[in-house]
Amino acid sequence: MYSYNRPQNNNTGEMLRKIFLGKNVLSRLILINTVVFILANITGVVAWLIKSEPVAGATPLGSILALPADLTTLAIMPWTVFTYMFLQIGFFHILFNMIMLYFGGLIFQEYLSQKKLLLTYIMGGLTGALFFVAAFNMFPVFNDVLPVAVAMGASASVLAIIIAISTYVPDYTVHLFFFGRLKLKYLAIAFIVIDLLSIQRGNPGGHIAHLGGALWGFLYAFTLRNGTDIYGIFKNIKFSGFSKRRQPKFTTHKSGRPLSDDQYNKRKVATQKEIDHILDKISKSGYSSLTKSEKELLFKTSKKD
Repeated sequence: MYSYNRPQNNNTGEMLRKIFLGKNVLSRLILINTVVFILANITGVVAWLIKSEPVAGATPLGSILALPADLTTLAIMPWTVFTYMFLQIGFFHILFNMIMLYFGGLIFQEYLSQKKLLLTYIMGGLTGALFFVAAFNMFPVFNDVLPVAVAMGASASVLAIIIAISTYVPDYTVHLFFFGRLKLKYLAIAFIVIDLLSIQRGNPGGHIAHLGGALWGFLYAFTLRNGTDIYGIFKNIKFSGFSKRRQPKFTTHKSGRPLSDDQYNKRKVATQKEIDHILDKISKSGYSSLTKSEKELLFKTSKKD
């Protein structure tokens, strides 16, 4: 999928360079996933050559990074709640995940910061891990496979990003091949319904983890739209080595004198009304309908850092 009003780059080499080597969080996430994929499969080839059997269908490196459902094994390998979200073994698995991450991340970054993108990826993955482990230890249907069940893949993290931006700007329009124009909110609903209906049809752990990531994305964006940024606890964490969009400068007054409480509150109320108007305009006509000043105000109030 791709968003409207985005210039298309016909230089394939330059496009790939920007995707994998760009100085931004999105490129780094794609690069890390790709490098782990290559290394995991190289260790798989080596293991095959020396007749070493993989663990739970994974490669030797994959067996170290994949998330086990068994609590005893998880206690021995606690790092896997983080590493599993960067691990893909199959080519089409990583291809689909990275395509969805790239286009979902592009839309996400139109409205929210790189730090929020990274935190949504990680928190979505952690929530997906929680759902996966909890489900396999709670429901009797998984008893037989519990000792060997593992989760791997960025899908929960990617879905968290897609659901988050779909909740934040639900009427943003994308173009899907064979389907035409579609609002993000309908695409998000389709993903969730597909995962719900697919739990019984194969890879139940993966679909359950996806729903965990989707839940986090929805809760984060819903609370953000209502004025609460859950990621505020990470505000002191600074990024280095990443390109930053230039932020417009705003001043509270011209004379240099501090505002009184009454002046501050009036200004705050007026700003909030303008933000509400902008969000309503986005929901009706899309982001491209905003004026330059409206985009700058939205950018400022999203607390990019």
